[in-house]
Parts: sequence; structure tokens; C-alpha cells
Amino acid sequence: MDAKTCLEKLGYVGVLSFATVDRWGAPQVRCVSAVHYEPEALYFFTARGKDFCRELERDGRVQVMGYTKYKEMIRLSGRAEAVPETERTRWMDTIFSEQPYLANVYPGDTRHIGAIFCIRDFSTEYFNLGVKPIFRESWAVGNSRPRAKGYGITPDCIGCGRCRTACPQGAIDPGTPFRIRPENCLHCGACAEACPAGAVRPRGDDCHENAF
Repeated sequence: MDAKTCLEKLGYVGVLSFATVDRWGAPQVRCVSAVHYEPEALYFFTARGKDFCRELERDGRVQVMGYTKYKEMIRLSGRAEAVPETERTRWMDTIFSEQPYLANVYPGDTRHIGAIFCIRDFSTEYFNLGVKPIFRESWAVGNSRPRAKGYGITPDCIGCGRCRTACPQGAIDPGTPFRIRPENCLHCGACAEACPAGAVRPRGDDCHENAF
């Protein structure tokens, strides 16, 4: 699994959920299928008059979600930018050729009310709930810098093993300190609640480097 494969899987899903924030700070989610995939970029179409377009132009931050029939969650987080005018027709023609239904929605020259956006610098998260233990991984594409997530165990660990017993996925190995396998961590927080020493903390909160 890698970022390129994640984009390919999103293409198989077809209809993706796009999350943005409106001018009042409220979350907004749309289902979008007018999408074209490149190995390290995602292009999509929307009409210039839509709130969705204005939110992208004003802020640009967007999160894209796809879910496969195999219980795989793929999340892409980045910033969408309008493509230059000189490239707009090229990508619009590409998207309309790949999504024939769009010719019914925007017949003839009415397609030119559309705008094309590109997400190029992004982080991708893959989360598979269909295996035991669950599996997750993340990648950075371009200049993206994803934030660390999940939990780690600091040197304050006393080795009691309560975290390991509490973990629904058995993702914790004994050691000094105990270690959480990030690729199998559910991010549920059961280990943190069970730890009597307060040694389990969210990643990025000065956890021991070997915890990751």
C-alpha cells in the first residue's frame, strides 16, 4: 500500500465525500464524482456559483473521504487550488470524458460555468477495518506535513501491562517502555485510560521516540 494505490482505490469508489468549512465556520460535506486522478494529484469539477466553489476559493482546505466494500477508509487532507485558466479546458474535457453523465447535467457550452480545482500537496490516511488486527498507515505527498496521531508510551511506563490488556486490537508489545504498534492502533484511547502511571499519551506529546 502507498499513496498512489490509495488514489487508485478512491477512483474505484467513484463518489467521494468532500468536507469544507463555510464562512460561518460550520462544516459542509458534499458528494463529488466529477473527479480525475493523476499519480500524485486529484482534479475535480464544480460550478463557480456553488457555495462549495466559494469555500474552496476563500479557504482552500479540504478533506476527502472514500470507503470501499472491503471496509477500507481512505482519507485525503490538503489544500485545493483553482487550476490556471490556460489549463482549465484541458482538465474539464478530461473529467467530462471520464464522467459521461456530466454532459446531461451541463449540456453543450454550459459546462463553462465550471471551475477546476487541484489537490496536489496532501496527506493520505489508509485505515482497514476488515482485517485483524486493523491496519492503518499514512503518507505525505508533495509538501504536505501530516500531524502525528494515535498514542505512544513514555519512559514513565512501569511495565504493569494494563495497557496491553485493555487494547482491543492487541497492538501493544512489552518492553521498556511498552510499545504501541502504530499500524495496528485503533486510536480508541483505552490504553491511556487504563495506565495507572499516566505514561500513555497522544503522539506528539513528548512520547518516547521508540514508541513509534
